[in-house]
Amino acid sequence: MRFIIIASRLFNNTNSFAFKVKQIHKIMNSGYEKDLVTALRDVVNGTNWYCAGPVSKLKKYTCNRFYADDGEDIVLIYSKRNDKFYALGAVCSHEGGPLEQGDIEDFDGREKIVCPWHSYDFDLETGDSSYGLKQDVYEVCIREDQVYIYTASEMSTKPFKKPIIPKDTAKNDKAVEEKNEDTGSLTYWASKILNTACPQQKVELTHKVGEMWRNGDLTVGVHHHPPDQPARDKDLTVVKPGKERKRGKGISLASRISNLHSMANIEQWAIDLSWDIIARFSSATPEGSDEALPRGFYDDFVQVACEEAKHYKLLSDRLQDLGSHFGALPVHGALWDSATKTSDSLLARLAVVHMVFEARGLDVQPKTLEKFAKNNDPESAAILEIIFREEITHVAAGLRWFTWVCNHSNPPMDCIPTFHKLVQQYYGSYLKPPFNTESRSMAGMTEEVRET
Repeated sequence: MRFIIIASRLFNNTNSFAFKVKQIHKIMNSGYEKDLVTALRDVVNGTNWYCAGPVSKLKKYTCNRFYADDGEDIVLIYSKRNDKFYALGAVCSHEGGPLEQGDIEDFDGREKIVCPWHSYDFDLETGDSSYGLKQDVYEVCIREDQVYIYTASEMSTKPFKKPIIPKDTAKNDKAVEEKNEDTGSLTYWASKILNTACPQQKVELTHKVGEMWRNGDLTVGVHHHPPDQPARDKDLTVVKPGKERKRGKGISLASRISNLHSMANIEQWAIDLSWDIIARFSSATPEGSDEALPRGFYDDFVQVACEEAKHYKLLSDRLQDLGSHFGALPVHGALWDSATKTSDSLLARLAVVHMVFEARGLDVQPKTLEKFAKNNDPESAAILEIIFREEITHVAAGLRWFTWVCNHSNPPMDCIPTFHKLVQQYYGSYLKPPFNTESRSMAGMTEEVRET
């Protein structure tokens, strides 16, 4: 009778599992018989089976994620080959990737789930990875056509609401720092954006400054010395070119994420390159002339910066849609190396960054687009279509202002040989096909410019 009374009081309530365990310890320390304590333990263990749902429903999907109140989410995996359910921790033990978005692959006769972020594999039965990591494994059983997972956590098919954390009002103090700065100049904001590490803030600030410039709220201003290297988020892993992950052919989700992540990295550098040409060369003049750059130059590169920011956000949002995020993979800074090499010459910057690297992007874009179109990812393909169209205008802007500087030099420079000379000096090699001649022609690049 005592067992029934205690058990009913203990389990006919909404208290958490942790509370129930504490109550058992309390019972043990208060002199109850050993058999009673053992029986209560059995009752607690019996309550740890979470009913995930009907077998027929859960077999429709390879992976189903279940959310835990303590953050220990579980992915329930159905193996068609073995006609069996497995349960692992849903958060990759490497860097937190969503395993329910991963592919099930065969490794020497054993089925493993492969994380979509960094391709770490985990054995469905043991949780072991060939990289030395281990994923939590949960017991699964089927009773009366229902699938049960053994877990002490409170589970749900939807994420638990997180508590609202009050905002830190101290952040408002940042406005004081700008009080005595030249906030009415475009060059001030260009340098500020270059010194902004968070990519989301960089995007927001870019659009804000673009609007201020278009509304006539800013002047070009005095020359501001931009940083030698733009700021980057401290959590971003930057490696040498060629040391980042292989992007693959876009067949698997992991490969498509890798491709999108690489493009987002390029777009973030492109934002910085647009602002750097404004900040670094605001006092530049054509050779042999004291003529300042006209407003149209700044109009074009502010527009380019805003479009690059749009491109980054489209790719970043798409990564999140696919269960990843920007920063999940290592990136390289090869594009900024070209900025460093051309930091002493506006003509060289326009030639190498905008007429070589951005034009090369036009050459590879059709094949990249094909990767996503062929692998049933129309959402990503639509984003690439937008980027591709607008990048043509960016190449055109570089060509337009390269031509302007050449024509306004004293004496005027011949554009074609000047371009060839700068490419050899700052890029170090001839341009090699294949070329996307149609897109390059739309940007105004003639065959003479291509054939260096």
